[in-house]
Amino acid sequence: MTERKVGSSGYDDMFDDEALAKKLKEEDETIVGMAINKEYARWAHQATNPADLFRKPEALEDMLVIDASYGNFGALFASSLLAELGAEVIRIEPPEGDSARRMTPYGMMINDSGLPYIVEGRNKFHITLNLKTQEGVNLFKRLVRKADVLIESFKPGYLAGLGVGYEQLSADNPGLIYCPVHSYGQFGEASEEFGNQPDYDIIGQARGVVMSITGEPDLDPEVPPQYKRPLKHGNWMGWYVGGAWAAFGIQAAMLYKRKTGKGQVVDVAPPEGLLSISNYVMQYFHMSGNEMPRAGNFDYAVFPYTYVKCKDGYTFMSGFTDPNWAALCEIMNRPDLQSRFPTIKERLTPENQPKIQHEIEKFTENYTADEILQMLTEYSRRPDKKGTVVTGRLETPLDVLERSHWKVRETFVQRHDPYYGDVLVQNSSFKAMSKTPGRIKWICRPIGGDNEFIYQKYLGLGGRRLEALKGKGVV
Repeated sequence: MTERKVGSSGYDDMFDDEALAKKLKEEDETIVGMAINKEYARWAHQATNPADLFRKPEALEDMLVIDASYGNFGALFASSLLAELGAEVIRIEPPEGDSARRMTPYGMMINDSGLPYIVEGRNKFHITLNLKTQEGVNLFKRLVRKADVLIESFKPGYLAGLGVGYEQLSADNPGLIYCPVHSYGQFGEASEEFGNQPDYDIIGQARGVVMSITGEPDLDPEVPPQYKRPLKHGNWMGWYVGGAWAAFGIQAAMLYKRKTGKGQVVDVAPPEGLLSISNYVMQYFHMSGNEMPRAGNFDYAVFPYTYVKCKDGYTFMSGFTDPNWAALCEIMNRPDLQSRFPTIKERLTPENQPKIQHEIEKFTENYTADEILQMLTEYSRRPDKKGTVVTGRLETPLDVLERSHWKVRETFVQRHDPYYGDVLVQNSSFKAMSKTPGRIKWICRPIGGDNEFIYQKYLGLGGRRLEALKGKGVV
């Protein structure tokens, strides 16, 4: 573990105390909480105010992580989460840069990086190192000797073949936490058969079963047969779930290391992450012998629990239980629907769900999402209400950025970077921790942007030595 002073953050001087106190007081007077109890809302705001996060310590500020992954946003996301919480993350790329930098919508680049990589490069120091050279391998060994964590995404056994696998590295650093991320894991028949392939998000989605039940509903007669096929997630869900599981496993391993001084392997296969959140799909097959049909916006466990058309887009509507279904029918002035589908059993019958959906849309298409919300809010205040109906508008990126709720919570931050310019990125998912919040200290760094700093700090290599190594293609 790196020896860093635990306590106040090194970023205290970014804020003027009097100005910050004034800002907090003003926000305290105007904050609108989601809680019924205003005093609780005020307390929650004061305890987790994102304007105050740089004045608080970081939970992982004594952890040193090396991310040597290549072309893998799952591994990148894992190190991003650790970096948000204060870990010092050294990102190792080959001299030409990681191929992940070039994965970007429509080829859109900001200097040397695409949009996804700029997001996942946050809070990380970036260095270059060529592991195809013996000198590069030797430098890699020296760096890992000082690290708490190594994350990699190479084909299973690749680093071991270079002499820098877990067994070799842990001999010099018994406290090393070694986290390989690969679609098939580090052992097993599939790992042997397909292990020579790189880890790709779409493989994780396909093998993680969730993709097989995502898509237009199989049992809706109005959907043409050619559209009834598996559909991948709009984001890189296989990678990101795998990365989240990796970060969680690394922190559990770090807790064990703090107690015993011993490291361990954290073998992460992203499809297993998706399988673990596939809710009832596997259990349904085990009990019935049948595959779960694709449901689209229907749900064969709870319904109505769906998105429907409204006057200005789409909005969520729920009314699953009998009392809540009765309330929804009353709001729509459709007692006939309650009579046709009186119990949960009728509403979970797959053939009935398209009919229910279309009947609800006959009502919702006449109103905007805000009008529906107002209608449901007024109904919820009635003393004779029969149940509770929940709604929520489907938001576009523009809707999200204009929503004052997210502005107050600082869900996004804009950073001015001397290399990448003004960039908007998601704030840390852990920014609302009251004692040790996560934070975005900087966005990405250019390829090899921290070579001189990191190599000098950890290996004592100065500028001349680095120039010589660069000339030989090592860095």
